[in-house]
Amino acid sequence: MTVSSFAASGSSGSLAPTEYQPGVCNIGPAEIARRRRAGHTGLIAAIGLLAVLVLVGAPDWTRFLIAIPVIGAASGYLQAHLKFCAGFGAAGVFNFGELGPTERVMVDEDRARDRRRAFQIGAASFAIGIAAGLLAVVLPF
Repeated sequence: MTVSSFAASGSSGSLAPTEYQPGVCNIGPAEIARRRRAGHTGLIAAIGLLAVLVLVGAPDWTRFLIAIPVIGAASGYLQAHLKFCAGFGAAGVFNFGELGPTERVMVDEDRARDRRRAFQIGAASFAIGIAAGLLAVVLPF
């Protein structure tokens, strides 16, 4: 059983786990910030792509293409919010230190829980992207 420890992070006063928790938390503050930046990048790309498609008068169905950057944005934001990296979960690693080095999850059951959480994040990100793409197609711009 893993006991969680918490440390204050950022000026928001929110607490971030500082210890690996199978299927719950596998990244620390530096990795969380990286996922949040990925979310911002995907969101900006989606808005930019939609704006370009609308401005050039592209066929309505082409707006579905925003699903791709929205999937990336949703994935980044979900991972930051959940404090769980889907890629790390799938690979069986975690990181609470500086960006880069990872540690291996040694217990098979823990790796299985991490893979399930990684799949959930991927599926949710995909669903959000598809929904946004469909919405972009049907809304009048």
